[in-house]
Amino acid sequence: MQYLTQHIQFPNVNQATKEGLLAIGGDLSVERLLYAYKHGIFPWFSTGGPILWWSPNPRFVLFPNKLKVSKSMKQVIRNSDYKVTVNKDFKSVITECSKAKRDRQDDTWITNQMLEAYVKLHELGFAKSVEVWRHETLVGGLYGVDLGNGVFCGESMFTKESNASKVGFITFIQNTKYKLIDCQVYTNHLESLGAEAISRDAFLGYL
Repeated sequence: MQYLTQHIQFPNVNQATKEGLLAIGGDLSVERLLYAYKHGIFPWFSTGGPILWWSPNPRFVLFPNKLKVSKSMKQVIRNSDYKVTVNKDFKSVITECSKAKRDRQDDTWITNQMLEAYVKLHELGFAKSVEVWRHETLVGGLYGVDLGNGVFCGESMFTKESNASKVGFITFIQNTKYKLIDCQVYTNHLESLGAEAISRDAFLGYL
C-alpha cells in the first residue's frame, strides 16, 4: 500500500489489498479525482481520518439491460406522485446523503472535504445528481461521477420516504443510455435491482 504525495499518480490497482485498499493520502483536487475515476479508483474514508483510495476486486456493477424492477415497484412508480429530476439541486442531494444513517456506520464518509470536492466536479460537469420530489419537497436522491465514457459511477443515495431513492435510481437508469453503472461494493439493496460482481480487470475494460 502506497502513501501518496502531491504528485498525481497511483500505484497499479493490482497492488490493492484483499479488501481493495490501494493508497493513503494525497488530496481531493479535481485533477486527482478525475485521474482516479478514469483508472477505477475512488476515495472512501471517515471524518478525521486520512484519505483512503480503493479499487475493489471483484467490482459490484449493474448492467442497465439487467435492471430488475419488481411488480410492486412498477406499481409504485406508476401510481406515485413523485417527480424525478436530474442536476436540479446537486448540493442538497449530497448534503442529504451525508446525513443519512447507515447500518454499522457511526459517522459519515461524506466529509465536508468530500462534499466540497464533488460540488466542484458537478460545477465542471463531471458529477450528476438525481432528485426525487414530492410536490416541492426533496424526499430522495442519488449522485455520482460521469466522465462521459458511458459509465456512471454511483456514489451514494438517500431516502426520506419508502422507495423514493429506488424510484429515482430506476427512473434515471431507464431514461439514460449508460453501458454500465458502477456500484463499487456489494449491498443487498443493489443486488435486488440486478447488480452483480465482475472482476476488476473486466470493470477496467469498460472505462
